[in-house]
Amino acid sequence: MDYLAATAEKKYLMYISQNYSYAILRPLQQEILARGGQVRWFLEGDEVNPNFLTANEKKLNNIQEIIEWNPDSVFAPGNVIPKFIPGVKIAVFHGFNSGKLNRRGFEDHFNIRGCFDLYCTQGPNTSTKFKKLAEKHGFFVTRETGWPTLDPLFSKIKNNPYINKNDPRKTLLICSTFSKRLSLAPKLYEHIKAYSQQGKWRILVQFHPKMPSELVEQYKALQNDNLTFVETDNVLPLLQAADVMLCDTSSILLMFLLQRKPVVTFCNQAPDEHLIDVTNPDKVEDAIDYALTTPSELMTKIEHFCQQLHPYQDGLSSQRVLAASNELLLNNPVLKPKPRNFIRNLKMRKKLNYWRW
Repeated sequence: MDYLAATAEKKYLMYISQNYSYAILRPLQQEILARGGQVRWFLEGDEVNPNFLTANEKKLNNIQEIIEWNPDSVFAPGNVIPKFIPGVKIAVFHGFNSGKLNRRGFEDHFNIRGCFDLYCTQGPNTSTKFKKLAEKHGFFVTRETGWPTLDPLFSKIKNNPYINKNDPRKTLLICSTFSKRLSLAPKLYEHIKAYSQQGKWRILVQFHPKMPSELVEQYKALQNDNLTFVETDNVLPLLQAADVMLCDTSSILLMFLLQRKPVVTFCNQAPDEHLIDVTNPDKVEDAIDYALTTPSELMTKIEHFCQQLHPYQDGLSSQRVLAASNELLLNNPVLKPKPRNFIRNLKMRKKLNYWRW
């Protein structure tokens, strides 16, 4: 059956709470609209900027409007979604599994919170575990689709603002997570300041949106002809513009690797042979220089890792996600009831100020 054809006249809600979610879901929106479906956006909380919506994108303002619009499917890049809104609920993830552990010592990427009917996984190294979790819990299904966010990554972005054809230097992209324990930003500040002064590379800096504002301001103050601090809701042009990345344990490094480009990490939580991990700040510069040589042994290990992480380079992951969501709608498989999650749903009602039952 052609599940993509079933998109026509159906309603799809994009449920987001962070600015980076726009770029995650827009390739999917494009596929839906091209097939005659309808799309609306709901922006949860104050950490997502409504100004990033384009003139053609339509927003629902509250839960009552969502209920009245009555979406068939709801896509969420976050971890939770209210049980009390209508529609099949689909997890599309806000990043890759970077090995981060939660407070109980478990990989947070695989934390099943009882909110979703369908998990659209990115590649074999997560699909296998999610399929086992689906069998264990029985209230959701799993489909390996690839990640919609990356569809544009596999085609060259026109007029990329971060590429300077008049500058022959190699480009270093520095990214960091916001966690004080894991972030390289405070630990490598003096070294990055020195890099920005020596002018050896053209440096782009982009941080997680939850990075403490004082650190953001410190790095903004470093800007000169050698270093540019970037605030954006779409990191793909940055990834394409850079030759090598310096990162910590942020999952953005995995997106960079998928371009078959090397990554230097500082005190990575789960260092592996496809990364160049260093723990001594004084060794970072040498590691970056080594990465820029793209050594064949390292590149072979990166290729093997990418095949497990996200083997799809066809730019069609959005189509697979849409087909999987429509398949679930049309076939309506018998699933166990999701956990009641009474306390979580009560908190969500309070957060969203919705008390109708």
